[in-house]
Amino acid sequence: MMSNQELMIGQPFILRQGQSIKNRIVKSALSEALGTPDGKPTRELIKLYRTWSQANLGLIITGNVMIDRRALGEPGNVVVEDERDLGLLKEWATVAKSGGSDVWMQINHPGKQAIRGLNKETVSPSAIPFSAKMSAAFATPRELTDAEILELIQRYATTAAIAKKAGFNGVQLHGAHGYLISQFLSPYHNRRQDKWGGSAENRRRFVLEIYHAIRSKVGADFPIAIKLNSADFQRGGFTEEESLAAIQALDEVGIDHIEISGGTYEKPIMQLGTQKESTASREAYFLDFARKVRQNSQVPLMVTGGFRSLNGMEAALTSKDADFIGLGRIFAIEPLASKRLLSGQETNYQVKPLTTGFKFIDNFGSLEVTWYTRQMHRIGKGERPIPNENGLKSFLLDIKDKGIGILKTRQLRAS
Repeated sequence: MMSNQELMIGQPFILRQGQSIKNRIVKSALSEALGTPDGKPTRELIKLYRTWSQANLGLIITGNVMIDRRALGEPGNVVVEDERDLGLLKEWATVAKSGGSDVWMQINHPGKQAIRGLNKETVSPSAIPFSAKMSAAFATPRELTDAEILELIQRYATTAAIAKKAGFNGVQLHGAHGYLISQFLSPYHNRRQDKWGGSAENRRRFVLEIYHAIRSKVGADFPIAIKLNSADFQRGGFTEEESLAAIQALDEVGIDHIEISGGTYEKPIMQLGTQKESTASREAYFLDFARKVRQNSQVPLMVTGGFRSLNGMEAALTSKDADFIGLGRIFAIEPLASKRLLSGQETNYQVKPLTTGFKFIDNFGSLEVTWYTRQMHRIGKGERPIPNENGLKSFLLDIKDKGIGILKTRQLRAS
């Protein structure tokens, strides 16, 4: 056991604009699906964050908050497009910060990655359908117009400004995992030939314009971060070389923090990908890529995915490959896990591969999301998580819950 004074994870970090994060452990974004059908935060969501506020985390990043009520990624998304729920948002931020952690709101638009039937339509840079395996669950999107792209940029900025007004300490753009920003960056999903597509520089324009629009509304001292894929791992998609170039461009305009991730719904690399030998020995999936980033940029980096031991986390920090350790799913089964890590102890539980017992279901990778969502719902109700809950049971209950959620959302829109 290490003493607290020896631990890098316990050391503070000062961001570029001067904000001090008290330690290096970050609860990365997990989709809670605890909003009402019309996108309001619920008492269960606030209860969940009250629990996490006691974990002594340096930073808490919320699950994806949508910028447009017409574009949900799944039932239960919180939506912030105006100030109608400002009181609840203020309570959410206050509760989450009550233990001394900083709290950032992750803001997002799903683009084409929205369950079929949830929204009236889905949109994307180009009208590229999903693979045959996924097309039953996800509809072919409509291509966005130039005017709609400009409106979406302003929607990101509006949501960020409301987050600041509500008391959140910063925002994180979700630019990974195949959502809208990721779709613009990808030559596979973005086949436009106007100023928003074609060259890698044009495909980066959308995210850079979002950054500038947010910065103009929140000022110079409010952190703007991004979660970005190291690669899509999809033929013809976003590559490591393009990701490095995008990071350099974001660094140059002043992004405050980058979280490195990877994959999409079609290629869920963190759920199903085979680890390289170097990844297995160093635990985290994207540390090799982070090392490449470090050769050209000193932007504050967070690596999420794969960490299992205190030694693995400490090694990533002491090598300076990462400045922050992103942990997600462990907090759904052990909400105060970071307190043990900061005291030099391993967590009580380990995040392990899940299975329903049916390979064709497991290959979708969705169980790795929905199973943990159910555990968060238990915490939000004041119940204990069940670290060994049966995977098939969880999968079947999730299908039922999502069906009900889609029905309620559509009924609300029709009323």
